[in-house]
Amino acid sequence: MEEYIMEQKMFCYQCQETAGCKGCTACGVCGKQPEVAAMQDLLVYVTKGLSAVTTQLRAEGKTVDKTVNHLISVNLFITITNANFDLDSITAKVTETLAVKEELLGQVQNKESLPEAALWNGSDYTEKAKTVGVLATENEDIRSLRELITYGLKGLAAYTKHANALLNDDEELDAFLQSALAKTLDDSLSVDDLGALTLEVGKYGVQGMADLDAANTTAYGNPEITSVDIGVRNNPGILISGHDLKDLEMLLEQTKDTGVDVYTHSEMLPAHYYPFFKKYPHFAGNYGNAWWKQKEEFESFNGPVLMTTNCIVPPKDSYKDRLWTTGAAGYPGCKHIDAPYGEVKDFSPIIEQAKKCPPPTEIETGSIIGGFAHEQVFALADTVVEAVKSGAIRKFVVMAGCDGRAKSRSYYREFAEKLPKDTVILTAGCAKYKYNKLNLGDIGGIPRVLDAGQCNDSYSLALIALKLKEVFGLDD
Repeated sequence: MEEYIMEQKMFCYQCQETAGCKGCTACGVCGKQPEVAAMQDLLVYVTKGLSAVTTQLRAEGKTVDKTVNHLISVNLFITITNANFDLDSITAKVTETLAVKEELLGQVQNKESLPEAALWNGSDYTEKAKTVGVLATENEDIRSLRELITYGLKGLAAYTKHANALLNDDEELDAFLQSALAKTLDDSLSVDDLGALTLEVGKYGVQGMADLDAANTTAYGNPEITSVDIGVRNNPGILISGHDLKDLEMLLEQTKDTGVDVYTHSEMLPAHYYPFFKKYPHFAGNYGNAWWKQKEEFESFNGPVLMTTNCIVPPKDSYKDRLWTTGAAGYPGCKHIDAPYGEVKDFSPIIEQAKKCPPPTEIETGSIIGGFAHEQVFALADTVVEAVKSGAIRKFVVMAGCDGRAKSRSYYREFAEKLPKDTVILTAGCAKYKYNKLNLGDIGGIPRVLDAGQCNDSYSLALIALKLKEVFGLDD
């Protein structure tokens, strides 16, 4: 196995677009280079080691500071697909994590039960990274379950990170995340054990979505039906992409009265649905489509682009100097702006650059409608129920998640076009861009595409389904 690992430059299979649907072994389809993949593997490994230490500390009755919880969540977020390609920043996180772990190790009474990852001292990053990747686990079933658990925890970490940015912390959630991460190092766990843990990750994933939903709606209000302009204005603009609403809030505050407009891109579109953000007259609209079209759209936007999270596509030279990152996102050669949790990020360099840029080039006109998160749909319950009872609405279809560049994904647009006109699509995530600009009409004033928001707002779709079940007295 060790020789097999050495033959490959890397191994990553965490995304749907991975080479041959088997795994990227020379370079990531996403653009990730082998040395970056290796350092991400090492970051996951040392984060698991730190999690083993925090889990032991909790077992001994000690408390873990929330800054450690934040570090673990950010580390996992950094390693998700298309989030961070910057070798230097990832390496720095490995070093920071090892330092935090060493400090906490001094508080552990029983070190005998700790795994090797908790005790490794960071002597040689490059060599160690070669031995801790996905293929280091030889049993394919154990490997697959460990990776499935790890990827689920990465998603949970992304949601907790966003909630943390809004000063919302959940110790129970963090403790579970770290305990589960540590268990992926435990060779005594069977396939059945890991299968049960996988289901538990799913349960806590729902809790993570609920926490983030509460954090977002407490800070910004409940999303409401909103028409979003997809054209452009005549002012210079800043395009903000990703998922972090706190970053958007800070950017909008700092661009007030500067003559610079702010546009959303891809997964940031649902920010327009929150009442809080409607007070900013320079919050202009949404520019472009899903993440994979960004090379053309970032180029034509003309102004700076701020990536708050994934998804980054390796930028063209024509706009690389206009691409900025923050938080868990990163790309080599692109400027990064950050600040500790609870402190204001200084976006003035981006604003100053925007002032020197021409306005965005128009690529679309018109508007799109969204804002159908759970509370808004509940407010329409009587109308929806009547439409169902009268037969005007016969079926709800959920199409949610991430969009992709494969030509075969045109299936989702074609499917939406061919659905009967008495069918309503419930959506969330950037998959919506396959059909949210189609003229599918409405049913008694209810749009046939109900957009709940970002990928994490799939939580709303579950609540809506449960409410419909309750209203119609169904068992399932």
